[in-house]
Amino acid sequence: MGRLLAIDYGKKRTGIAVSDPLQIIANGLTTVETSRLLDFLHDYLQKEEVSTIVVGLPKQMNNELSENIRRIEPFVNRLHKLYPNLQIEYFDERFTSKMAHQSMIDGGLKKKDRQNKALVDEISATIILQGYMESKRMNYK
Repeated sequence: MGRLLAIDYGKKRTGIAVSDPLQIIANGLTTVETSRLLDFLHDYLQKEEVSTIVVGLPKQMNNELSENIRRIEPFVNRLHKLYPNLQIEYFDERFTSKMAHQSMIDGGLKKKDRQNKALVDEISATIILQGYMESKRMNYK
């Protein structure tokens, strides 16, 4: 069983989270410049077995897709072409940034540390992955 890898795709930065090999726990991995994302994924996928990439699906409160989908769809299409045997799924990313900020507050981070946008992106990717894994577990019950 390979790891799950989640992507919180952004215009400038992309947060990345991964599961353990048993797909039980989601952990933040890093944040990379979006312009270097494909290179990062290439290197990571050479080293680690990944069964599924979960990409945050940007939705608005009215359930319509947000404008960021214009950037995400071409990226996902490129992933499909580069890694045809890899499963790629979308997962709703609404509220992840707000939840990431709240988890930073709950974790006792100082205000200056909470302004670290790269950390927010990484935590958001972790929240996306944890939500995806929980939804899969609920569907198996």
